Amino acid sequence: MNPESVLTALLAAAILSSMPLMLAAVGESIGQQAGVLNLGVEGTMLLGAFVAFRVAIGQGNLPAGLFAGVVIGAAIGLVFGVLATSARADQVVLGLGLTLAGAGLSGFLFREVYGSTQPLLDIGMSRPLSGLGGAVPILGSAVLGQRWFVYVAWLLVAAGHLALHRSGWGLKVRAAGAAPFALEAAGASVTRTRIGASTVAGAFAGLGGASLALVELGFFTPGLTSGAGFLAIALAMLGRLSPLRVASASLLFGMLTGLDTGLQIAGVNVQPEITRMAPYLGIVIALVLIGRRVRLPAALGLPYGSPPTRRSPGP
Repeated sequence: MNPESVLTALLAAAILSSMPLMLAAVGESIGQQAGVLNLGVEGTMLLGAFVAFRVAIGQGNLPAGLFAGVVIGAAIGLVFGVLATSARADQVVLGLGLTLAGAGLSGFLFREVYGSTQPLLDIGMSRPLSGLGGAVPILGSAVLGQRWFVYVAWLLVAAGHLALHRSGWGLKVRAAGAAPFALEAAGASVTRTRIGASTVAGAFAGLGGASLALVELGFFTPGLTSGAGFLAIALAMLGRLSPLRVASASLLFGMLTGLDTGLQIAGVNVQPEITRMAPYLGIVIALVLIGRRVRLPAALGLPYGSPPTRRSPGP
């Protein structure tokens, strides 16, 4: 296999594998901008993946399954937002509980519905747009030969960025996390704004789980996400809660995950444990290097009415 084919395959795989993480991380960044810290992204992704898979197989329709993932994710985000704001529940405890509940419930429902069988999705989920990028080496085939939902995901990221930074709603969301008392003084409801942002964040996480099961893999199994929800939280902070930066960080992580395969194809003899560890080690190092410069919202994780904790980048 020539180097151009290797690079094309690795880049194409990186774009596809980074998509579920990217969606969940962008959603988390929107929620955190509003001051809502949801550590239950993992549970939301798992439930979104299972519900989407069940609907897609039952209806024989991929878009219906993806939409179901959005709906269940939005519902979870709505409940989380209400409990975190109106009920003033501890967001860390609530998020960890959601992760455990999502993992347990999705596994239980899968075994109840399918037993010991492992159904596979076979409704044309992996049809790439072929023949569009042959004129451009490497990038053309890797970028323009993706599955159709990859482009939808990037459009959603762009829409999320514009909504957060170029709309009145986005201004309210950012104010709800940075200066909630000022937002309330301006006549807007901090509670409703945070609940809305939490709902949107949940929808993104549910869609991330749905796309993992339906678009990337084509099956569901208990524990499918394997910690992707927590990676999404780390990527959101690594991208400084900006959807476009978060998407870039997710794509970089996707490239690092393909390092193992790329080195094997190239004939480089490296212990596979080292290359598999590289993406996660890279995130840790990046967070250590830039973590002190990341400005998180002053009221992140605090119920409205609590005195905000000053969050500074340090000396």
